[in-house]
Amino acid sequence: MTHSVALWYVARATGLVSLLLLTASVTLGVVTRLGISAQGWPRFSLAAVHRSISLLTATFLAVHITSSVIDSYAGIGWLDAIVPFGSVYRPVWLGLGAIALDLLTALVATSLLRPHINVRLWRAVHWVSYLCWPLAMVHALGTGTDNHGWALLVALGCLAVVGAAGVSRILTGGRPA
Repeated sequence: MTHSVALWYVARATGLVSLLLLTASVTLGVVTRLGISAQGWPRFSLAAVHRSISLLTATFLAVHITSSVIDSYAGIGWLDAIVPFGSVYRPVWLGLGAIALDLLTALVATSLLRPHINVRLWRAVHWVSYLCWPLAMVHALGTGTDNHGWALLVALGCLAVVGAAGVSRILTGGRPA
């Protein structure tokens, strides 16, 4: 293991990009569920973009976790990324990130297996996306060392976007428009 400024930047940048992508994925999921589509785009294309963004989120998250583990500064191990609250480095905040990762893994796995599993099971697992995103947000705010300035503005923007989508979902009762 090694510590370098480059690894720190990679870990922070990919963490922030992961949060942005997860925000986009959650928002598109809500928008698609509400039957809203972009002008000129069929609904199925938004669903395809949602799936692609979800997989891209998982990819950036893998780089975020790998760079965090390889960087020896905080002493984060591979198990710390998946087993909550065992890390010596900021155990609560990192533990919330581990739970978010575990939930995201279940979301991606059931989505990839969707043609082969019960729709009710898939839908039930997908309800955890409403828990995954806030856990990731709290992890980012609690673990990040650069939670000021533009990084904080990005996090607040993510909060506003998901908040607006959530309010829309609540106000419509989740029924398609």
